[in-house]
This record gives sequence, C-alpha cells and structure tokens, in this order.
Amino acid sequence: MATSQIEKVREFLTCVICHELYTDPCTLRCDHTFCRKCVTGYIQTRPEAVQSKTIPCAFCRQDTKVPHPSRPVEEWAGQIIPSIIIQGLIDTLGAEGDVPETSSTCCRICQQLGETTPGALCCPECEVALCDRCVKTHRVSPILQNHDLCDLSSRSKGRRRVKCTEHKSNNVEFHCKDCQKPACQTCCIIYHRACKTVVTIESMKPEMRTVLLEKRFVMGKRLKVRSKKVEMKNEKLRNSSRITELTVQNIKSICQTAINKIKEKETQLMDELNHITQTYAGQLRCGVKLEEIEMQMYRQHCEFIDQALVSECEMDLYDAYQAWESGAVELGDVRDTDTADTRRIDDIRFTADTDNVQHILDDLQLGRIDVTYQDQGTRLPPPVLVDVIDGKMEGDEMEPGLRDVTVLVVDGIQTVVVTDLVNMCVKSLYTRSNQLCHFKLPLVNSPWGVTQLKENQVMVAVSSQIVTVEVTPDLVLLSTVTTRKGYFSLAVLSPSSLAAGTTNCVDILDMGGHVLRSVTTHNNKTLFSYPTYMCVNNKGNILVSDLGKPSVTCLTSEGHVVWRYAPTGDRALSLPYGICTTGTGGILLVDRDTNKVIQLTETGEYVRDVLISKDNRDIFCDKYGTFFLCTNAQVKE
Repeated sequence: MATSQIEKVREFLTCVICHELYTDPCTLRCDHTFCRKCVTGYIQTRPEAVQSKTIPCAFCRQDTKVPHPSRPVEEWAGQIIPSIIIQGLIDTLGAEGDVPETSSTCCRICQQLGETTPGALCCPECEVALCDRCVKTHRVSPILQNHDLCDLSSRSKGRRRVKCTEHKSNNVEFHCKDCQKPACQTCCIIYHRACKTVVTIESMKPEMRTVLLEKRFVMGKRLKVRSKKVEMKNEKLRNSSRITELTVQNIKSICQTAINKIKEKETQLMDELNHITQTYAGQLRCGVKLEEIEMQMYRQHCEFIDQALVSECEMDLYDAYQAWESGAVELGDVRDTDTADTRRIDDIRFTADTDNVQHILDDLQLGRIDVTYQDQGTRLPPPVLVDVIDGKMEGDEMEPGLRDVTVLVVDGIQTVVVTDLVNMCVKSLYTRSNQLCHFKLPLVNSPWGVTQLKENQVMVAVSSQIVTVEVTPDLVLLSTVTTRKGYFSLAVLSPSSLAAGTTNCVDILDMGGHVLRSVTTHNNKTLFSYPTYMCVNNKGNILVSDLGKPSVTCLTSEGHVVWRYAPTGDRALSLPYGICTTGTGGILLVDRDTNKVIQLTETGEYVRDVLISKDNRDIFCDKYGTFFLCTNAQVKE
C-alpha cells in the first residue's frame, strides 16, 4: 500500500481525542467513533453530561443516551455497541503489515518530511528515533556528532537526560550538597565554584538507593499501621452505633422509671386526699344530723313553754316552770357518743412544695455519660497490633524458647533477630516478596542476649562467648570472642565497648571481651542479683532490668548510679524482664508476672501501663516508633 494511502487509512483509524489508532472502538448515535477509554475520560470532564445521564460526542457535541444510567459512570462507555467493522479493518491491516508503525519507532526527521521510515537507532540526547539514512546525517553534524546513539530496543532502558533549565544545551549531571541543587557543568563553574561538595549524580546512586529504600520501608510500615488503625476505627465506629442504641434505650428506661415513680407518688397523694376528704365529709354529715336533733328538741321545748304561757290555768304555767327548774329540760348540746373519741377535721388544704420539688428535679441524677480521651503529652498512643510472627521453624527439636529480640533494616527489609534458648540458635525472621522467610544459625551453646552492633551486624551472648553475626538478612557467623564469665545480657556502649550482665554484676568490656570495670555495689550494698536484660538510652547510660531484685537501674558508662526504680505497694515490680527506650527517650519495661508493659520517663518515673499481654519476655522499639514484643514462641509487632 502506498504511503499516501497509508496516511489516509491511518487518519480514518485515528481517534480525535487521543490522536492514536483506535483501541476498542465504539460508535455513538451520531456515527462518530472513539476509543472506549477516551469516551470514559471525556464523560468525566463533562459534569452536565453526568447530570443528564448522556454521553456527549467530542466531535459534534450530540448526546447519546446511556442504556443503563444507574450503573457507575466508568461503565457507561462499556454499554455502547463496539464498532466491529472498524476493529476488523484495524486487525486486517495490522495482519498485512499495512498499519504504519507508531511515531515512537519511526524516524522523526522522515516524519517531518511526510515519509514513514522505520527507525534504526535512537538518540537519547535528542530523544528521537532515526533511520539509517538520518543516522549518518546526525553523526556528521558538528553540533550532534558527540551524541551517543543506542538501539531502539534498549531505548526504554537507557539513561534519561534532563536538560538544565538555565543552560538549555547542557545536561544535568551534578549535585551540589552544599546548596542541595542539581547542576550542569556550566552551573558548577559559575555558581558552585566555592562549594566544597559537588558530586556527580552517578556517584550518588548508592546513597540515593539507600535513602529511598529506607523511605520506602518507612512508608510501607506507616501504611501497614494506618491500615490497622483504619480497621480498628471502623470497628469502633460500628461498636459506637451499637453502644449508642443501647445507651438511648437505657436513658429512656431510667427516665421512664423516674416518671413511673412520680406517677406512683401522685397516686399515693390522691389516695391520701380522697381518704381525708371522705373522713371530713362523714364528720360534717354527722354534725349536721346532731344539730338537726337538737333543733327538734328545742322546737318541742318552745312549743311546751308556748302552751303554758297561753294557758289560763296557773298549774300549766307552774308545771312548765317546775320542769325548767328541776332540770328535766336541759339546754345543753346533744353529743354523739360514737364520735366522741375521734379528732374532728376543721379544714383541708394542699400546700404545694414547689421549691423542694424543683430542687429535687434539678438535682435528679439519672446517670452520666463518661468520655475517655486519648493520652496526650509524654504518654505513648494506644498500641496497635500490626503483625504476629511465628518463631517456630522447620528443624526445631523442641518448642521455641525465644528470649531476646532486636530488629534491623537491611536493604529495605525489616529483619527480626531473636535468640532461641531452647533450640540453641539465633533466628532471623523477615518478609521478602510477600513471603515470610526464616533463617536459623545453630550455635554450640544456648544464646541469651542479642544487641545491634552495626547497621547489619549483631552481637550475641552465648555462655562464655560473645559472637558477632552478620545479617544479610540471613545470618552469617563472623567472629567469636571468649570471655571469663558467662553473660545474660548485652548492650553496645560505643564502637569499642560493651556492657554485659551476669550474676550480681554488670561489666564494661572492650570488643575483645576483656573487663574494663565491674559494677557490683552502690552505697556499700549489693546492687544487682540477676541483671538479665539491658539497653542503652540516648544519653549513653545503661538501663539494667534486674529480676532478682525487682528494679530498674540507670548507670553511666563509668558505673555510677543515676537513678533506680524499685517501687513498693500496688506498683511494685514482680518479675522485670525486657527493657528498651523509645525515640523520645521514654522507657518501656516488661513486668512478666503481672503481664504488663510499663512506660517510664527517661528519669525513671512511672507514666502508665501501656498494655497487658501474656507471656512477654523482651521488648524492642525501633526508630520508627514501632515496638516488638517477644514471647516464648512469637514476636508481636
């Protein structure tokens, strides 16, 4: 097929949005065709289209209705019928080799002349592909003849050149560490002549790789922690909804109880009022009856006297007089013998105790809502369990007896190194390619304490020996030093000295295992019993955890006691084991028998119990704020 015909076909098969050959072409109602992914991207740039649930044409703006607009916007373009004819034409021409190669593999200069010629070589400096003919022209040009050409196949793998923003013809090849700026050769001569540390970017590759590996490791760790925190907070959110519903029910229940009690008081008061009212009414009715009887007697006496007064017989008058004088007719009140002993009610009133009721209602306590806030200041945030690593390995003769732990980052890989007292070995546990890996270094005796010596080296106390092990992250035995004593715990003080704990003593050693000084007493009293765990704080002092004399002692490298933590009462230590320092200088201590991890200040003052967890032996805190708890068989991150 002729070149002009190829160009016409290519124009027909090119999407007007991405200007490339159609990929999964689909045709809208207006008969214009686009790549399906281009249609999806175009819809998302048109809010009015999303609102009207239509697909606008990027060429003529005519709308096509979406068959199922309730589905996500990303799936709208997938509902358009594919353009089978156009796809078939692309497939047919592609099979015949008539579809021209993409511009990235064609000679750029020939393309500018309207020709399509396959590229042979690539110029990374100019970032163009060149055919055999144009390669010759490129090489003889005085400006371009120093450019290194490479194969197109290795173009993507080649070195990317970045031009200097000020000196356009120069590549950026240098870095000034004093100014922290990239530079070309001209920049170095003009601006960085007085700078002391100007290096090539090529020479910085190992340093940049190390820094980026650490940054990648930190970001990965933070991502894992944040993921766990999000998971925990979502669970708390779900629990919060359930707790809120229960709390609402409880509040309504207690309020209803108070209302029922008030109604009970109302009923009681109404019953009392009714009883008193009935009694008062009865007494009044009885009084009325007595008064009526007396009124009847008075009427009869009056009639008897009236008859005597009108009678003309003096004897009638005399009989009335004699009856009065003899007392036969009395004027006293008639008494009701049945009610003589009953207190008569004079009046009934209800005095409302409004002030007292208001006071009681104001002071009425139906309950309280308690809110627990996260610790602030020097307190560590609540711990989040990120991972649990099994310390059991293939070939272990017995169940693991993990005793001491330290954590290194080797080539961006977090490596947990633990001593296994029971199986007489040192183990490294790490993850590579999302797979948990184990490595075991057998030893002649049971290992005890382990401490980091260098970025990829640890030292281990093994009976009357101290061995140095390289971490790759597998383990390689480098050297062995014989000591006069058998040590439980180790801590590196400096590149030339160690601290080591044994029965009743803490020794300061040189790297050859020789004792420089021993610390045994303080104020003429024995200082230690079993100093089985120790670490070094950010001031270079030694922190010793003693399970024989339950205490923590802070020593200088010269052996002087700075402070001692040995509380009594409720906070008394039972069996102090592992100890470490945090990035802020705080101290974490494992108290084995109480299952507690205790936080202390750097001056040995109690802060709080960080967590309660069973079977803990040792603890290690890395510089990224993560701490690791070593149990008999596991390491918890």
